[in-house]
Amino acid sequence: MKRSKFPKGWDEKRVRTVLAHYEQQTEDEAMAEDENAFKNRTITAMEVPTQLVTKIRELIAKHKVSQSS
Repeated sequence: MKRSKFPKGWDEKRVRTVLAHYEQQTEDEAMAEDENAFKNRTITAMEVPTQLVTKIRELIAKHKVSQSS
């Protein structure tokens, strides 16, 4: 069996916890969670071309570093 690779800070337990949360969530709870996410005025959700995702992540990481300095 191939061993899974997890992002930094994640492990199998955390993945299973997140999966359980979303698998047990009702449709109304999911909708409420989505609506609350879009009420946060400090972030923006948008569609971007897939080929730009890596560059955008790099910009966000640089921004976080400059904000913490």
